[in-house]
Amino acid sequence: MTPAQLLTDAFERILEAGTAAVDGLDADQLAHRPGADANPIGWLVWHAARVQDDHVAGVADLEQVWTAQGFARRFDLPYDDAAIGYGQSGEEVGALRTEADLLVEYLRAVHTQTTAYVATLGAEDLDRVVDEHWDPPVTLAVRLVSVVNDDLQHVGQAAYVRGLLGA
Repeated sequence: MTPAQLLTDAFERILEAGTAAVDGLDADQLAHRPGADANPIGWLVWHAARVQDDHVAGVADLEQVWTAQGFARRFDLPYDDAAIGYGQSGEEVGALRTEADLLVEYLRAVHTQTTAYVATLGAEDLDRVVDEHWDPPVTLAVRLVSVVNDDLQHVGQAAYVRGLLGA
């Protein structure tokens, strides 16, 4: 198995788990918060997709799917187009209202761009430093594994909240 195949498999799991977490839910279920400031299913999946879109586009030197394919306009959120969910207040998190179909469409589009980029990578590419703001500097391998880790945690949280709904 090549590094590209391994990474593709990991990103496939994010797509599958994120899609399963929102499948068949309505806007109210996607917005359900199990606690006053808890993250709802819809926001968790949106955030996972935004993180992947932002971080992969950054290392691949591509425009984010969010803006390039018009998802920022279609979601029509009261956030800056650059927002990916980090540091948002409970009120901002609660402002995300959307439909499952749009979430899945965005997640799939991000997945398509991500896996197309990952398919171009060879083992030697993974050692490239992509962020010197850390000590040690962050390599492409570390960045991609961090995205997979973060996204799988968030789609897992979304699945948990879905379970609380009994859906």
